[in-house]
Amino acid sequence: MNAHVPVMADEVLAALEPWENVKLLVDATLGLGGHAGKVLANCHNAHLLGFDQDPYARKIAAENLAKFDGRFEIEADNFRHIEKLLERDGWQGADAVFFDLGVSNLQITEAERGFSFQEDGPLDMRMDCQGGLTAEKILNEWDIPELTRIFREYGEERFAWQLAKGIVRSRERGGELHTTGELVELIRRILPEPVQRKMGGHPARHVFQALRIAVNDELNALSEALDGAVKVIKPEGKIIAISYHSLEDRMVKLRFRGWSEEGLGEMRPRKALIPQDAEVEANRKARSAKMRVFQAFAAERRTKSALLRIPT
Repeated sequence: MNAHVPVMADEVLAALEPWENVKLLVDATLGLGGHAGKVLANCHNAHLLGFDQDPYARKIAAENLAKFDGRFEIEADNFRHIEKLLERDGWQGADAVFFDLGVSNLQITEAERGFSFQEDGPLDMRMDCQGGLTAEKILNEWDIPELTRIFREYGEERFAWQLAKGIVRSRERGGELHTTGELVELIRRILPEPVQRKMGGHPARHVFQALRIAVNDELNALSEALDGAVKVIKPEGKIIAISYHSLEDRMVKLRFRGWSEEGLGEMRPRKALIPQDAEVEANRKARSAKMRVFQAFAAERRTKSALLRIPT
């Protein structure tokens, strides 16, 4: 069985209490089914609907959740299309929508997917593995200003311009990039060693993050998914989001705050939750996690403008 340790699983379950009231949960980021399995094992009345665009992840999730047969279904789609649930016959809304953002363990550990700067593989980085933009195409075709923009905006990379210039200049000399190993090696050549020593982590991590976000249009997809999530939950429903970098967390925080100001509901608690020290020690992926919870108001508590956003 392929599995991984779900981050902040105890906090997610606590946010879903009372468990007996959870009848339908939409897992917008099903992955390998780690959080889904925890929910189904504890929320005995729950049916789970999981979104994932990665065919490999869907297959493994189905295997991992097999013991809950009849209590889950898997939607082969990008979570940006979550609003289409409103078109289902008899749709009455979800009690909760859950997001576990970032890259799954499956994608990181399979070198051929191209997500890892620690394993050599093709510069792919597509979540759905089919058609469209790849990291290789970006690196070999985009110009200095375009590369600088994504490295700076999506990777929050201090040396965005230097890296973009170095990549394009290398390309002009015939140094096209085809593998993750080639990209890592080039980044190490571009950045001076004293700079790399002060970076506090792998020198390629921000560039890889930026490329992954650009290839999969992740921030626009998340924005659309959040807008859809607040429409598909029931009154008093919850949206739970775990993020792993500041771009995602900022978007979630601002969206939740905006909904609160509109009178749709409130953040509970008002500040982000972080993992316990013991979890961070046991699961390195948890070290940068932040979890936020938004709870919609009951219909009678919402402002008139907010009534249009969440179905009664």
